[in-house]
Amino acid sequence: MVGRLEGKIAIVTGGGSGFGTGIAEKLVQEGAKVLISDLNKDSAAKVAQSIGCEYLVANATKRSDWEALLKKSIDTFGGLDIVVNNAGTTYHNKPTETVTEQDYDLVFDVNVKSIYLSTNVLLPYFLDNKKPGVFIQIASTAGIRPRPGLCWYNASKAAVSVATKSMAVEYGPKQIRFNSVCPVVGSTALTHLFIGKPDTEENRAGFVSTIPLGRPSTPRDIANAVTYLASDEADFITGVNLEVDGGRCV
Repeated sequence: MVGRLEGKIAIVTGGGSGFGTGIAEKLVQEGAKVLISDLNKDSAAKVAQSIGCEYLVANATKRSDWEALLKKSIDTFGGLDIVVNNAGTTYHNKPTETVTEQDYDLVFDVNVKSIYLSTNVLLPYFLDNKKPGVFIQIASTAGIRPRPGLCWYNASKAAVSVATKSMAVEYGPKQIRFNSVCPVVGSTALTHLFIGKPDTEENRAGFVSTIPLGRPSTPRDIANAVTYLASDEADFITGVNLEVDGGRCV
């Protein structure tokens, strides 16, 4: 069977682990040619070899690295169709009055500035070539239904969602779609920071109890949502925050 993304070319940031790996793997399975980026060369190389994609060590908060990603995508695959801004981070769950300026800068640089740079560098490619495109941001339920102890992380993800909606309206006439996917907590390298304690089933239990479907999100859940939004099946969908959260935000 022909995949839903056959012939499409995608960049996935933070593809060396967690949701990013799941997303990249699903896009490849659906026929896309995929370029992942990650700060960790070993992780990126391992994932690329495992799923059959390309990789580039890149920092999503650096303009020059976005320029390098675009160049590699064009040189390797001949273009670009889909951008998945998955790279993100947080600080350790703690009282907001104890959040440091370094904590604040970290979440806004990685979670928000990276998307600014993504669009600032890549939009001209789509506009100059009069080419449709798809940008998908991995936001969070934290930007919709925030929890205590992660105030500025919550705010950074809310900014992602609003920026996504703003660009959906602005670039819709150019046939460039912008959507975001909002996971609830899963089991990733950041989970211990979100819950403020070691990532164990017992420690996640309190959070999971607030999810009607009774479990955390998985890379598969997020990858399925991203694949749909990236596909032509969603060609009339733009400006949405798709909550992939088992009912958490109801």
